[in-house]
Amino acid sequence: MTGTVPVRLRCGRAGGLTCSPRCPLPRRRPPGGASAAFSRSSSQSLIGLVALALVASGGLLLWVDKTKRDADGYLTTPKERLSTSAYALTSESLDVGVEGPDWLFREGRLGKIRISAARPDGSPVFIGIAPDSAVQGYLAGVAHEEIADIDVDPFGVRYEGKAGGPPRNLPGEEVFWAEKASGPGQQLVTWEVAQGRWAVVVMNADAAQAVTVDVRLGAEASFIDELAWGLLGGGMLVGLLCAAIAVAAFRRRAAASVAAPVAAGEPLPGLEADSYPVRVTGDLDPSLSRWLWLVKWLLAIPHYIVLAFLWIAFVVLTVVAFFAILFTAQYPRGIFDFNVGVMRWTYRVAFYATNVLGTDRYPPFSLSEDPEYPARLEIPYPERLSRGLVLVKWWLLAIPHYVVLGIFFGGWSWGWHAGGFWSPGGWGGGWQDDRFWSPGLNGVLVLFAAVTLLFTAHFPRSLFDLALGTVRWAIRVGAYAALMRDEYPPFRLDR
Repeated sequence: MTGTVPVRLRCGRAGGLTCSPRCPLPRRRPPGGASAAFSRSSSQSLIGLVALALVASGGLLLWVDKTKRDADGYLTTPKERLSTSAYALTSESLDVGVEGPDWLFREGRLGKIRISAARPDGSPVFIGIAPDSAVQGYLAGVAHEEIADIDVDPFGVRYEGKAGGPPRNLPGEEVFWAEKASGPGQQLVTWEVAQGRWAVVVMNADAAQAVTVDVRLGAEASFIDELAWGLLGGGMLVGLLCAAIAVAAFRRRAAASVAAPVAAGEPLPGLEADSYPVRVTGDLDPSLSRWLWLVKWLLAIPHYIVLAFLWIAFVVLTVVAFFAILFTAQYPRGIFDFNVGVMRWTYRVAFYATNVLGTDRYPPFSLSEDPEYPARLEIPYPERLSRGLVLVKWWLLAIPHYVVLGIFFGGWSWGWHAGGFWSPGGWGGGWQDDRFWSPGLNGVLVLFAAVTLLFTAHFPRSLFDLALGTVRWAIRVGAYAALMRDEYPPFRLDR
């Protein structure tokens, strides 16, 4: 056979052939990789939503418990008027843990109920709380109305009428009441909630027909505070679980492919020699939704919860890295990879929801780099770092950058923030006056771009480049202040 041309295969592992990583052919992903990643992301999203629900519920209960009680410690409803032409008004049967465990419904554990009632003309009124069976026996054959349903806003009551005649005895003469009050003017009954089936009765003290009363209900329950803190604690634990899952996934992926260290001053592969060794890239989605940016901040709340825990770990580990660099001139590799992952995760969320709005693709719950996501961050690991610079670069040398970042991102003026750390104004911080709030240049740029997108379905490329440039600047300063590189960050928006 003539014309045979020798062929040398230099590509990744394909069909059992060992290949070079420089192969121009696309590498095959492991079977099920995309579905597995989607499954992990969905699971983490679900866990994040559970954490959000628990924290929100606990916070709401705590707010109600601490701000809505009266001077006596009761949560009290507004005064409302109830009226019937019959002889009595009753509640539905109140089932208090009839089938529940006794320890949960011990006397006083569920708190107290307070009911106040008064007739508009000041005539004597009767209020009583008794076992439902006793009330049913007393009102058997008596014309009365039972409250079947109550609408809160606007207030409204639906009654179920029971036909009959007048009662045989005055209500105050009966002995089965657990708590009762009778007399002219406002009457007050306080009852410690107990296990059983109960009913509340309001009548005229003389058992006359046509009952009209102004009623106010109150509740005092110590378990609300305990429940609120329990929900908050549970939400924090679930948030930590979500963060732990993300860290574990990152460690597995990092163990599978460990990148070679890059010395301080050596550029990333593919970058020019004078490029700063922190690569922050972002691709503008050409088909952004006109309106989705209005709710992206809400959709990203599960990310905010997880990131809150991750940034706490980031700060603690950066302190550990500080001493490690001071004594060994090396940044611990595991801490470095984790901290870069936290910054990468934060950048993706900022690119999606707040500081750029450059994509509608939901960010993955991952510390690892996702080459297919339009926002990417790479920081090469330095082999050695200066022991002397670690003492001054994060607070003294970076001050000029903090001033610039304060202009870029503004925010609530909480004093001085280390550049690159997440704050209400976005990335960075800076010297800020404690008397005002400013959206910063980044906020103005993103707002103008979002409004333009809303009306024209077009995201101005120039505004995108400027917004991305401010974020890129902040991340470079953040990496420098977090001791990840010794090279001084450039004063520029581009790469």
